[in-house]
Order: sequence, then C-alpha cells, then structure tokens
Amino acid sequence: MKVFDIIFNKVVRLMEVFLVIIFALLVLDVLWQVFSRYVLNTSFSWTEELARFSLIWLSIFGAAYLNARREHLSMDFLYGKFSDANRKKISIFIEILIFLFALIVMVIGGLNLVYTTLHLGQLSGTLRIPLGYIYAIMPFSGFLIMCFSIYHISKISTNQITV
Repeated sequence: MKVFDIIFNKVVRLMEVFLVIIFALLVLDVLWQVFSRYVLNTSFSWTEELARFSLIWLSIFGAAYLNARREHLSMDFLYGKFSDANRKKISIFIEILIFLFALIVMVIGGLNLVYTTLHLGQLSGTLRIPLGYIYAIMPFSGFLIMCFSIYHISKISTNQITV
C-alpha cells in the first residue's frame, strides 16, 4: 500500500500546483480586464471568456482535489449518531455512491459532451477554442474522483482513515 500512498501524494501535489496556476491565471486575467477598462479605456472581449473558462476548470478540478483530501461539503449530523462499525460501513457506501456519480455523470456524461462538441466543431465565441477542450476537465476530474474513491475505500477498509 505504500506505493499507492506515494502516488496519491504526488498526484495531489500536482493538482495543488495546477490549481494555483489556474487561479493565478484567473486573477491576472481579471486584473488585466479591470486595468484595460478603467485605465486604458478599452475592453478586450477575450478576457471575460478566459475568466469564465478558468473558473470552470478551477471549480471542477477543485472539486476533485477536495474529494482527494476528503474535505468536500458534507452534512454529518446523522453520521455522528452511528456507532464506529456503522460509520465504517456508511463511509464505504458513500464512497461507492461518489464513485458511481463520478462514473455516470462526470466520466460517461462528460465524454459524451466532449465528443459531441468536438464532433460538431463548436468553438468558443471569442477565443475560438474548441469547446470540447474546455469541457474535457469534466471526464478527467471524474476519473480522478473515481481513483480517489477506490483509494479511500481501501484506507477505510484497513482502518487507516478514521471515520
């Protein structure tokens, strides 16, 4: 299991770096948009679209990162009422549901969306980027979430994660 822990930590670290880069790009883009509008008295139409696409990638990829860290939003009022043995079973069940959601909605649905937009040749309005490339973050993040769910199930099963 040690090899999987090393791989997990490396992937999570790469995700952190990538998320910081996306966020920095988003901040610089918005700052340029504000500067150009109010100081240069001109507006670049591509800045709004780049900010939107950066926010999409930041949100979806950030959700995968939070899933890896097990810091996603949860309501644990009822969960806290269960015994430790039942918490373990419920935690595994929740990870299975997360896995299935990522598989069906994010991976299968995302791949369908990417394929459809690339097949139809849809381009973004200003940047002229194929929208399939923008939407590709959905199946990629879904695949990562699936991998993280399997990792978490193995950790929960061997009592390496407290529930």
